Amino acid sequence: MARANARMRAKKMAVRKGRARSRVRSRGAAKTAANPRRPHEFLVNHLREEDFKTDGLRRYARYRDLGIRDATHGMAVAHVIRFQGPCDPKVVSKLHRHAAEFQLIYVLAGSITSQFEGHGVHTMTAGDAWLQPKNIKHKVLEYSGDCEVLEIVMPANFKTVELEKN
Repeated sequence: MARANARMRAKKMAVRKGRARSRVRSRGAAKTAANPRRPHEFLVNHLREEDFKTDGLRRYARYRDLGIRDATHGMAVAHVIRFQGPCDPKVVSKLHRHAAEFQLIYVLAGSITSQFEGHGVHTMTAGDAWLQPKNIKHKVLEYSGDCEVLEIVMPANFKTVELEKN
C-alpha cells in the first residue's frame, strides 16, 4: 500500500511539472507571436562603381549601401566604405561613439589603424575584423590609400556621437 501511494504521488508530481513547463513554453510562444519579425527580403547587390557615394557619415570616405536596411526592414545596415586620398589626422582622428547594438567591421583591402577606449591601438589589414561594443569611444588614426572595409551595424538607424570637434 505504501508503495502504491508513493507511485501515485510521483505520478501527480510529474503531471504538475509537465503542466508548469508547458505553461512557461506557451507564455514564451505567445510573447514571440506578439512581436513577429517581418521576414527579410531576398536581395542581390552587384558591384557598380557608381554606387559609391560621398553622402555617408565621413567626408573622407565613399559609401556603397548594400541594400540591407530595406531588405531587413531596418534591422541592420551594411555598406562598403572606401577611404579617400591620403589620411589627414586633423580631419580623421576625431573621438566618437556609436549607439549601436552590433557593429562589425571587416577589412577588405589595405589597412586601417584605430584607437579604442580601454583596448589600445590596433592596425588591421585585409582579412582582419573587429567587433565594437555599444558606445565604445574610438577614433581612426590612419588608413592606407587603398583601404576598404565592410561594416555591418544593427539596428540600421543608429546614432553617432562626436566627442571632438574640428
